[in-house]
Amino acid sequence: MNILFHCPTKFDLNSIGNSKLGGIETLNLELCNNLSSKDYNIYLSTVCKKVIKRKNLTNLPISKLKKENHNYNFDYIVSSNDPNIFNLFRNSKKILWMHNTLAIEKALRKKKLLSILKNKITAVFVSKYLERKTSNLYFFNKKIIIPNFLSKKFIVNKYNYKRKNNFIWSVQREKGLKKTLDIWVNYIYPNNKKIKLFIFGVDKSKFRKLKNYYKKYNIIFLGRVKKDELKKTYKTSLGMICLGYDETFCLNAIEANACGLPVITFGETALKDMIKNNYNGLIVKDYRSLSLKILELLNKDQLIKKKYIDNSIRSSKKYHFNKIEKKWVNLFNNK
Repeated sequence: MNILFHCPTKFDLNSIGNSKLGGIETLNLELCNNLSSKDYNIYLSTVCKKVIKRKNLTNLPISKLKKENHNYNFDYIVSSNDPNIFNLFRNSKKILWMHNTLAIEKALRKKKLLSILKNKITAVFVSKYLERKTSNLYFFNKKIIIPNFLSKKFIVNKYNYKRKNNFIWSVQREKGLKKTLDIWVNYIYPNNKKIKLFIFGVDKSKFRKLKNYYKKYNIIFLGRVKKDELKKTYKTSLGMICLGYDETFCLNAIEANACGLPVITFGETALKDMIKNNYNGLIVKDYRSLSLKILELLNKDQLIKKKYIDNSIRSSKKYHFNKIEKKWVNLFNNK
């Protein structure tokens, strides 16, 4: 079976492990790599300079694919957020991998709505929230929910119950960060000066002038780092702050849970379905209650902290790669 994964951003097969690689690109790379070892002929089209071949996996520049589309015959095309590629391949079965919301205005401007209407498309949504949020004007032939999967790097075999008083912010979207920093400086830190907040994913240059100011409040900006470094910090920390703004699926929250971190969130968007209050996280209603819950978690006895760690790890198991990959295999095999 020949399957094309189409992801119209700048990366290639050699980008694995790059700290600047985004979530969608990482998902495409990991799924393609694993499917290629299961007797599928996998093609991955990206914005890259040259063809890269590895056994049953071929990375194609999008420019080459469009120019020479008549030379390729795919049984399935899985396109991340971009239905326009389907117009080049009349006989292939078409799957639109919906990672983010697709605004009607933007879809009209970029002719994506027309491409959806012209083709018989199965839509794969990464969450129930995203399916609910997507306009009914998109006439998909079929709708399926397949969650994003947890990278094998975040599957922890040995659990560490001895945690430092560290909290994590690891979301690229900066909405809510400034208010979180304010309550940290004015309320959380004055009540516990041993506590630390590590900021991952946010562009350090935007906070360069304030970096030294925040450092005295034990706020450390680390920018984008490799998964191994992220995992190392997660495994020794106490919790993650992930407010949930604009999240169609929060992979960071699942990664945190897999390392035993409960997620503190407003419980909105996709996180409403992912985080259960007082189980694998804490749901708060505002910034004031956010600060109170952080301080409460710090003061919980060891047995309760251990319970949060166990519950978080347990809840992440349904997102393990093998379980999610099976859903994709069943889709390709019409099961």
